[in-house]
Amino acid sequence: MGPLIAFFCVTYFIYHSIQGERGLLSMLRMKQKLETVRAELNHLQSQKETIERRVYLLRPDSLDLDMLEERARAVLNFARSDEVIIYEEQQKN
Repeated sequence: MGPLIAFFCVTYFIYHSIQGERGLLSMLRMKQKLETVRAELNHLQSQKETIERRVYLLRPDSLDLDMLEERARAVLNFARSDEVIIYEEQQKN
């Protein structure tokens, strides 16, 4: 009877070390999720940096006239009659 109980105890611990909440398979799923989240974080950080650069160009102490003109045309929907305006579609995630 003792070897049978020991066998079941060992089997129980082996099963849960692989399949359990903190087992090997769970660890692999968490690592994969972590990689996905890190990739998304890097993408969002690059978007944030792009937006920060554009905002910096519109600040009064470092005003870029080309950026100001671009934003004014976009917001006011203004163009001269001899101009051709081509808008690029922004990529959606």
